Amino acid sequence: MTEALAALHAEAFDTPWDAASLTALLASPGVFAVEQPDGFILIRVVADEAEILTLAVRPAARRSGLGGRLVEAAVVRAAALGAERMFLEVAEDNVAARALYARAGFREAGRRRSYYARSDGSREDALILALNFAATLP
Repeated sequence: MTEALAALHAEAFDTPWDAASLTALLASPGVFAVEQPDGFILIRVVADEAEILTLAVRPAARRSGLGGRLVEAAVVRAAALGAERMFLEVAEDNVAARALYARAGFREAGRRRSYYARSDGSREDALILALNFAATLP
């Protein structure tokens, strides 16, 4: 299973996570994946908080709504496990991901300066986004 997730992650990211990393994460307490043939989301729930660890969608399947469906499924499952809010980090220059998370109701809660290293040696800020479930779930 993790080999397929790692292959998909490699299609979606310049610096992908390998199967061993994904196996270790999935063995961690509170970590789960929501999978579809062309994408997956990895979440960690601790107490009343959840964190999106990664969201990967195959490039050919982007702009089809799959990312939004994965986020929605993750929110529902995290809430069922007791989470009341969800956090994530996204590169400031990742306009498509930021739009996806904004549509899901996430709002900026902070910033990590120069968090992401780029292959050209530059650095990019990470925006910390948060979603309070009380504002989005019935």
